[in-house]
Amino acid sequence: MFTKTKFSSFSLNQDLVTSLDSIGWDYCTSVQKETIPIALSGRDVIGQARTGSGKTAAFGLPILNACNPSGGLQALILTPTRELANQVAEELNNIQGNYGIKILTVYGGTDIEKQARQLKAGVDVIVGTPGRVMDMTERKHINLDNPKYFVLDEADRMLDMGFFPDIMWVVERMKNRSQTLLFSATFPQEIIDSANEFMNEPDFVLTNTEQLDIPPIEQYIVRVGRSNKLWVVGRLLVGMDEDDQTIIFTNTKRMVELLVQRLNKHRFNVEGLHGDMSQNQRERIISNFKDGNSSVVIATDVAARGIDVDGITMVINYDVPDDVDSYVHRIGRTGRIGRKGEAWALVGRDDVPQMGKIIATHSLDVSEVDAPELPDGVDRDPVKKQEDNSEVADVFGMVPIKLETTSLSKNQIVNQIVSALNCDELAIGDISFDTDYTIVEVHSKHATLAIKSLKSKDLEVSVLTN
Repeated sequence: MFTKTKFSSFSLNQDLVTSLDSIGWDYCTSVQKETIPIALSGRDVIGQARTGSGKTAAFGLPILNACNPSGGLQALILTPTRELANQVAEELNNIQGNYGIKILTVYGGTDIEKQARQLKAGVDVIVGTPGRVMDMTERKHINLDNPKYFVLDEADRMLDMGFFPDIMWVVERMKNRSQTLLFSATFPQEIIDSANEFMNEPDFVLTNTEQLDIPPIEQYIVRVGRSNKLWVVGRLLVGMDEDDQTIIFTNTKRMVELLVQRLNKHRFNVEGLHGDMSQNQRERIISNFKDGNSSVVIATDVAARGIDVDGITMVINYDVPDDVDSYVHRIGRTGRIGRKGEAWALVGRDDVPQMGKIIATHSLDVSEVDAPELPDGVDRDPVKKQEDNSEVADVFGMVPIKLETTSLSKNQIVNQIVSALNCDELAIGDISFDTDYTIVEVHSKHATLAIKSLKSKDLEVSVLTN
């Protein structure tokens, strides 16, 4: 994926060069090597590159290089979703360091008046979704006459989501646009036709054929609900050797902060890394990790890009990544130079389809296992396991409970649970009888207490997991 071309070989301003150096970015990916020189020359670019190939920096560095921290809108980047808008903005902030470009995300589901105040205060680059950018333009909070640079990210997803009429609405109002960069993993004919309408003799960059390297490491899946992911992490961390180093990946900055808070509370020495941190904070954390002064870092995909450490022995996917390639990029940080390496994925019921897609796409050899046992000398879990029935509940929240008896009638079972829990009968669903056992559905809110109540009657009771 990485080439032998250094970022320092490009004609980037010194602030960006210094920032890239400080976060440990030395060598370009293929799409960055091919795109950045063309974009720096001012020409339009159509790039074919999948998520995880480094395309955000491929368009982000030329855009940042062309802008200056003036507080006036100079560039607009459109993405299909708010999640991607946040990821792009996070990476741009990560790579610009102290350059001072003000980047603002603009998408639906947020306070319009607050967003209007932020826009009025000044912005250099907007990263947004088409609908909200249109809305804020019509409300006169965004003037599309101003930006000279336009980026359309994940154009094929935009097409699938029906955004192309909105995109054309935006483009038609960008009267002073001088450069357009368009990126897509695939190119349906509709995209080609549209691009020909609003792009000026674009150069094509095709890097979608590059293969991802799968490291020769042990890969494990633990099926666990969100309530007990921290319990599994505790067992994994307490089993680390003194010289081991671990990265824990999450999908959001908020989850980074929560995990740091909770694991520190359980006496684990961990540090978090995400794009909202100051440059000095990020540099300190990465430096500590590289020097071996810290052993566990919790990070988002974007923030972890600056971590290049050969001694990482374990990667934990606390969240299953939304993109199939991101998983390979994550686990590729361990098992380097012939060293041992393990990758663990904590997979809840809702994560199963995505994890299956990741495994199938890359033909991965992944073992489904239970949470690891506590190491010798450790007799108590560092994080207590929680009662969690959500993984076996159906879409209505009903948990199947197995009674190893058929001697009770439906009325007796209902009366026992309702009287013991003082709950509504609606908390109890279907009751069915087999040859030698009974299945009772109880809402997950009451399932644990219902089991205790039934056990108090000397019944053998368990949650049905299959």
